[in-house]
Amino acid sequence: MDTIVTRFPPSPTGYLHIGGARTALFNWLYARKNKGKFVLRIEDTDAARSTKKSVDAILESLEWLGMDWDEGPYFQSERYSIYNEYIEKLVESGSAYYCSCTPDEVNVMREVAKARGLKPMYNNICRQKNLKKGENTVVRLKTPDQGVTIVKDVVKGDTAFQNTEMDDFIIQRSDGSAMYNLAVVVDDLTMGINTIIRGDDHLINTPKQMLIYKALGAPMPVFGHVPMVLGSDKSRLSKRHGAMSVGEYKNMGFLPDTMINYLVRLGWSHGDQEFFERNDLIEKFDLEHLGRSASMFDMDKLFALNSKHIQNKTPEQLAGPLLFHLKTLGIDADNDAFTQGVIQTLQPRSKTLVEMAQGAAFYYQDNIKFDEKAAKKFLNPDIKAILQKSADYIKDLEAYTQEALENVFKRIMEETDLKFGKIAQPLRVAITGTTMSPGIFEMLLALGKDKTIQRIKSAIQLIEDSLAASLGESSK
Repeated sequence: MDTIVTRFPPSPTGYLHIGGARTALFNWLYARKNKGKFVLRIEDTDAARSTKKSVDAILESLEWLGMDWDEGPYFQSERYSIYNEYIEKLVESGSAYYCSCTPDEVNVMREVAKARGLKPMYNNICRQKNLKKGENTVVRLKTPDQGVTIVKDVVKGDTAFQNTEMDDFIIQRSDGSAMYNLAVVVDDLTMGINTIIRGDDHLINTPKQMLIYKALGAPMPVFGHVPMVLGSDKSRLSKRHGAMSVGEYKNMGFLPDTMINYLVRLGWSHGDQEFFERNDLIEKFDLEHLGRSASMFDMDKLFALNSKHIQNKTPEQLAGPLLFHLKTLGIDADNDAFTQGVIQTLQPRSKTLVEMAQGAAFYYQDNIKFDEKAAKKFLNPDIKAILQKSADYIKDLEAYTQEALENVFKRIMEETDLKFGKIAQPLRVAITGTTMSPGIFEMLLALGKDKTIQRIKSAIQLIEDSLAASLGESSK
């Protein structure tokens, strides 16, 4: 069996979005599943709209998603001489010809056809003229004037196109540049692409491309056209549905594996399984289970899936991605035992890495910023003695373990006749500055003995300063 070679050919006129990322993923997975090749090609012939910034953003997004390529990136803008070589071959073989008709003349032909109740198109008048290349000539492909072109599609099944519905379409403009369909075929042919998975908005181009393959005497690739991704209201996917560039999902705190998992399920299934790890997908992906109907994008499902992937990772695996989000909060951290311990306390409750980073911030602060309402309610003179006991008993611990900390709380509860919550909540505010945090014991263990004592002492100082200030006010 020939080596499977797939490709992803984005146009660098913007960022990589959900639809393009899904197309890339299907091609990448199929190549990896079959130990084949995945080729990256940048279709940058639209010089006015193509930018290096967009190229860089596309490459960065693919790298973040972990979709590596075996060849490329190739740039169409650097391949004009190759396209011209193939166009000349088609003219020399009699499969294409020069046409001198002006755009205005072609428009008249279309209007005449339309008036006769026919499809408005070029009437192939230059086909028999044997024209030579001129200043304003274009090159047209000779298309069959009868029969059908059948697209054998591994997703949609066979689709027949009447050849009489196609005119002799242009493959080279008058300025010498190749048209899209010609460039794509030549690229795929010279790059050895034998499997093409793309959006079904390209299906209209496929019969024309097939005719170019036939004219070149080249083998036909496998085609698979996948339906579009729609919004939750079944309309065209847009930002109002939550669809953004891939880079924005990274900034929102989604894991690459979450995006891979979610994207593949937008059009492919493996029974009822929803959760997939990357290697699992590579092992199971196939073309047979690509769906024929449009998929709907759902942000709520994406958040839920991200939560599962976060919970399924080890703290060590999450630390690297989390550092990026901590840095955006102005926190310089390391992928070390401390950070991994912090992650462990937040992992069960975090839907995104942004949420995790925000929840982790207090661990890295030297000076806690106290929530005014929380401090007023829980850090008062009545609780000062409890906090002092906590600091003293924790300081005396030989082993800083959960069992030892539990014993500290039991001791304070026995001495004060207070319930656990009456002790834990003021301590939580003292440690974090707020009333919300991970479990008290796991939090204290992650923070460490020295930092825990230092935080409690800072809270005691806050109580003393507040008391002194209030006494000062009352004496005036």
